[in-house]
Amino acid sequence: MSQPIIHELEGRVAFQVSEGIATITFFHPKSNSMPGALLRKLAQTITDVGQMPDVKVIVLASEGDKAFCSGASFDELVSIDNFEQGKKFFLGFASVINAARKCPKFIIGRVQGKAVGGGVGMASAVDYCYATSGASIKLSELAVGIGPFVVGPAVARKVGQSAFQILSIDTEWRSAEWAREKGLYAEVFDNIQDMDNAIAKLAKKLAASSPEAMAQIKQICWEDCSHWDSLLDNRAEMSGRLVLSDFTKSFIRSFKNV
Repeated sequence: MSQPIIHELEGRVAFQVSEGIATITFFHPKSNSMPGALLRKLAQTITDVGQMPDVKVIVLASEGDKAFCSGASFDELVSIDNFEQGKKFFLGFASVINAARKCPKFIIGRVQGKAVGGGVGMASAVDYCYATSGASIKLSELAVGIGPFVVGPAVARKVGQSAFQILSIDTEWRSAEWAREKGLYAEVFDNIQDMDNAIAKLAKKLAASSPEAMAQIKQICWEDCSHWDSLLDNRAEMSGRLVLSDFTKSFIRSFKNV
């Protein structure tokens, strides 16, 4: 069964269900960068699919063989001119992270390429994540004049506070192997086919497992995160204010003139 959720001029979210395994995919032509509308659709899709009785496990993936997700849409970032717009913009990835956290089904992440900013947050919000050797990660927010505030709780939960601090301060690329050593990725593969084979094997095993037991395991794993709705809302406010700063506006002007 295949049911497309959205088909827009620039970007889409879709899902399909087969033998208890739901695969949710997202796509945007600019390196899978995510505008707010697409993020809201993705969050709603995760929520809706998570409630389907015939779905036992979910795979979250992006389309293409390059970037998994290059973060939030810079086209939207440059258009922000007030606090309300800024907060709404940064709530985009918060909605996806919270949807993944609240989903009663295990979510397996498929990271086939580089992940930046919000993309690292998405990889951190799934319950079990596979990646290829090309799936380097970077938190680039400080360079823009803000910080990884919204994705921070999810990333720190996965890699630890020390590794999160490293990513936040030194905004350089970290290899997929580094991310595996820190706990973000469960396993790293040399190519996409080997990764997909491993995902299919795990998803099939989970689809045959007890739904009640899996739901309770997930609840336990996330039991210290029940306050994240308000936490990520506050974090979005922090970014929403900083994006209006002279530093960030200057960076945006420089970016637009490149």
